Amino acid sequence: MSVNTHFGKAPQMPEDVEEALPRAVALSWGVAEHPQRGPKRELSIERIVDTAIEVADTDGLGAVSMSRIATELGFTTMSLYRYVTSKDDVLALMQDAVCTIRIPPDDELAARGGSARNAGEETADWRAGLRRWAMASIEVIQEHPWFPDIPISGIPLMPNNLAVLDWGLREMRDLPLTDAEKMSTALLLSSYARAIAVVERDVSRSQSADAPATHGEAFTAALSELVTPERFPDLAPLVASGAYADSDGADEQDDFAFGLERILDGIETYLAGRRSGEPVTAFEERPEAVPRDKAVREAAKARREAESKLREARKNEREAIARARERAAREAERESR
Repeated sequence: MSVNTHFGKAPQMPEDVEEALPRAVALSWGVAEHPQRGPKRELSIERIVDTAIEVADTDGLGAVSMSRIATELGFTTMSLYRYVTSKDDVLALMQDAVCTIRIPPDDELAARGGSARNAGEETADWRAGLRRWAMASIEVIQEHPWFPDIPISGIPLMPNNLAVLDWGLREMRDLPLTDAEKMSTALLLSSYARAIAVVERDVSRSQSADAPATHGEAFTAALSELVTPERFPDLAPLVASGAYADSDGADEQDDFAFGLERILDGIETYLAGRRSGEPVTAFEERPEAVPRDKAVREAAKARREAESKLREARKNEREAIARARERAAREAERESR
């Protein structure tokens, strides 16, 4: 994969532009002045970033270091610092580089139903566009599982990230939303897709590792002993049926698709209120946090201890019943003789 940015050929810009940007951002836009390069011209920012991505794809993000990258390239570690100032710069450039996804051109959007935008009419199939946009986030993480392990340090500033955001805003271009509402919608969809992708990644990793199976009849029976109707009245039936630990996807429901459609339903309802001119609630204040109370924690601890004793008592009861049945069977066998 090559980095779709302008490393190496910086356009002429005022010095204050470069100074106002973080180093990695300036490098991604090609507006940073490169430090003096060494004699080996074949080394470049593109090669450094591409190599770092290959290391992360193979061995995980934790394996990425300046020394590892230098070794893979056949250079000294100090050689890399002629191009980037720190590992953090490399990580930021990696994150932007893998966002070189295919963005549908405008004519593709028009073919899907948005050709009437010049007349001020709403795009016919905005849901399809946002659905595809949200799925792109999952695809990036599927291809590069380390991607969400790099912390979000602020708003998108690099060209590829901004191109993806621009695509999402284009899908909302004709919707009756304010600029702030469009940004909130983009955040909602991208956050949801990112969260689901991380869950899917982690579940996949746990299933491929040497970990106890979290499905099957034996597991369901064991879990049912803990998740009792008394404590979990609504969850217990799902556990008993096997639906809760359905890691094999036997229910054939795509959790991501289901949740995404419900989010889009909500957006559509909000848009309907906008079109009708009726007052709509843009937002409400966040609910107050549940107070942390020592008495509540102590009561919860006491409940857990009581439940543990109850489970132990039930176990002893089952063992006693089993022993009694064995004795009865032996006595019956002696009498039959």
